[in-house]
Amino acid sequence: MRPILRLLDDTLIDRILAEARDILATLGVEIHNPGILALLADHGARVDREKCRAFLPGELVDNALKTSPRSFKLYDVYGRETHDLGGHNVYFTPGSAAINVLDLGTSAIRPATTADYIRYAKLVEQLPHISSQATAMVPSDVPPNIQDSYRLFLSLLHGRKPVVTGTFTIDAFQVMKDLQVVVRGSAAELKGKPLTVFSCCPTAPLKWSDVTSQNVVDCARHSIPVEFISMPLAGFVAPVTLVGSLVQHTAETLSGIVIAQLTNPGTPMLYGGSPAIFDVRYETTPMGAVETMMIDCAYNEIGKRLGLPTQAYIALSDGKQFDAQDGLETGMGATLAALSGINNISGPGMLDFESCFSLEKLVLDNEICGMTLRLIAGIEPREDFPARPRFEELLASKHLLISKHTRRHLKQEHYLPGRVIDRANRGRWLAEGGLSLHRRAQQEVERLIAAHQPPELSPETRSELRKLMEREARRYGMEHLPHM
Repeated sequence: MRPILRLLDDTLIDRILAEARDILATLGVEIHNPGILALLADHGARVDREKCRAFLPGELVDNALKTSPRSFKLYDVYGRETHDLGGHNVYFTPGSAAINVLDLGTSAIRPATTADYIRYAKLVEQLPHISSQATAMVPSDVPPNIQDSYRLFLSLLHGRKPVVTGTFTIDAFQVMKDLQVVVRGSAAELKGKPLTVFSCCPTAPLKWSDVTSQNVVDCARHSIPVEFISMPLAGFVAPVTLVGSLVQHTAETLSGIVIAQLTNPGTPMLYGGSPAIFDVRYETTPMGAVETMMIDCAYNEIGKRLGLPTQAYIALSDGKQFDAQDGLETGMGATLAALSGINNISGPGMLDFESCFSLEKLVLDNEICGMTLRLIAGIEPREDFPARPRFEELLASKHLLISKHTRRHLKQEHYLPGRVIDRANRGRWLAEGGLSLHRRAQQEVERLIAAHQPPELSPETRSELRKLMEREARRYGMEHLPHM
């Protein structure tokens, strides 16, 4: 039996949905994109162009939900299926777009560079419980205008797994799409086997900027999967109550669904977000707060009530170092998210309110993910009935260490963590150096990066990827990409 966490009953979910639909119809959503306002008006929305506001009738929302896929799949650079996003399937991906990195040697927080990103890409390839890459950090050694496309370029050059990404500009989308087409071979192949998911973020409260709304449209036109990242901040730019924030999150996400499905019915989407409470004491948005996690798990239930696959920024920490707070917040978030059946769980590796990435934390988080995946696999009998033969063997042999039953089922029943987790007795731990968790994690990072094997892309594909990226860099005054 698979354990499931529920925070809302269906009656409450339906009330939240009704209130969100009422808000969209009566208060509307602000959209700073004339083309999208025209699209909505053409399909029955009342539009106030002077105030850039669209009022979405319930019928428009219903029609969009009817064409929204109930699941979709992702594929690696070789075209092999890696994800079936739907139902209660659970996958973990690193957090995205950190501007800083926790330095592996000094533990200082500093701006990320190309070298940091490449080390990250090599590392994530070696972590079995992290199912996809993310454009996890923003290299500071390239112009801002190419930072989005450059991160995707590095991920495709050094990794095999599909990529959760996004762009903060409209212009970057074209080259990011073209990079994927080079890997797949054609636009049709990319449509048939998606390689990325793009994060598209409304602004709280009830607003889409020109850039983010255009990102939705551009992804939809090319059938590139979208994850909607609504970010209500409870008590600041959203109601302080968790239910009130859920109403806002629902309205903002439904508005994005309408835009995507009107552009291209059947566009694959994740019902996602990155909400938080607002800690009035420090004026911060704690991602590790239990209430933040509750909002994440609850809106996942709303998404599932609508029949949609889901995503959340959870399983991360607000700490500033590699310490116990990281383990507390990440472990709790990963467990709650997995029990809730959130399909794509984004966050491993992240610190400091989503602004810093740590490679040491990522290898520890990989073990947290492995443990939670074992948890949701549940408990089921494996040749346990009738029980008497097993106990006859135990009484006769005094142990079952080499029993055929043990050898058949050990790896399914017991999650055996890697080198980061200490399970040795004290004597053995001392004999092996008495290493701290931090030091074990550092060593594991170095070991895995050294063991990395680059993806077997053809020389022609590698050359074309580099040409595209170099041409984009020259557009913004950079003659040569950083040494890779």
